[in-house]
Amino acid sequence: MFQYAICNETFEGWDWDRVCKLCSGLGYTGLEVAPFTLAPRIEQVDQATRLNLRRVAEGHGLHLFALHWLLAKTEGFQATSPDSKTRSDTAAYLGSLAQACADLGGDRMVFGSPLQRKIPEGHTEEQTDQFFLDTLRLVLPHLEKTGVQLLLEPLGPAETNYLNTARKGEELLDALNHPLFGLHLDVKAMSDDEAPVADIIRKHARRMRHFHANDANRKAPGMGSTDFLPIMRALKEIHYQGYVSIEVFDYTPDPETIAREGLAHLKTCAQQD
Repeated sequence: MFQYAICNETFEGWDWDRVCKLCSGLGYTGLEVAPFTLAPRIEQVDQATRLNLRRVAEGHGLHLFALHWLLAKTEGFQATSPDSKTRSDTAAYLGSLAQACADLGGDRMVFGSPLQRKIPEGHTEEQTDQFFLDTLRLVLPHLEKTGVQLLLEPLGPAETNYLNTARKGEELLDALNHPLFGLHLDVKAMSDDEAPVADIIRKHARRMRHFHANDANRKAPGMGSTDFLPIMRALKEIHYQGYVSIEVFDYTPDPETIAREGLAHLKTCAQQD
C-alpha cells in the first residue's frame, strides 16, 4: 500500500552495510540520508564513495531516494540572509547536495534546516520572503541539471520563526511556480500548524511530495500520543504514492527498536479502514 523509509541518522555510528541489512530485513524499501552523517561537507564525499553507498543499499533492496537536514552542522550558510554572497554560497552548496542526491540515486531533497532559514534581525517577513526566494531561484539550474526536487518543510515556531505553516509553504511555491519545487509535510511539525494533521494533508495534497512520520513527542510513531489512524487514512484518501519516512529526534530506546516498532505501528494503522 505505502512505501516505507527511515532516516539514516537514526543509526549514527553504525556500519553502512549493517544499517542497510537491518532496514531491509524489517521491511523498509527506502533510506533517507542526512548529509552530515557522511562528511562535514558533501564535497568531501567523492562520486566513487557515493556510488558505492548506493550499490550497497540497492544490494539490500533499498532506494536512497532523498536527502534531508541539508544544511545541518554546516557553517556560513543562510538561505534567508540579507547578504547576496551568503545567499549565493548557500545556493551553490544546495546545488552540490543536489548532485550528491542524484549520484546516490535520489530525486528529492527536504529543506528543513531551521537554523539556516530564520527571519534576519531587523527585517520583516516580507523581506525574508524575497531573500529566500532569491536563494531558491539560484538553486534552480542545479535542480534542472540533476532532476532533483527541492521540497519546502514547514516547521514549528519552537524551531524557527520562518515558514511555520503549510499555508506559508504554498505561498512560496506559488511565487516560485516551478515543478521542481514542492511541499514536504512532517507530523511533528504539523502538530503546531493551523489545523489537525489529517486536514492539512488533505488540503495540501496537490503540492505534497514527501512525508515524515513521527510523534509530536519527537519519537517514532506509536511511541507517544499522536493518533496515526486518521493520518494514514488521509494519506490513503489522497492516493499518496511517495514514501512514508520515519524521522525521530529522540533516539531512545535504541535504533533497532525505533525502526522495528515505528514501522509496525504505521503498517497496523494503514491496514485499518
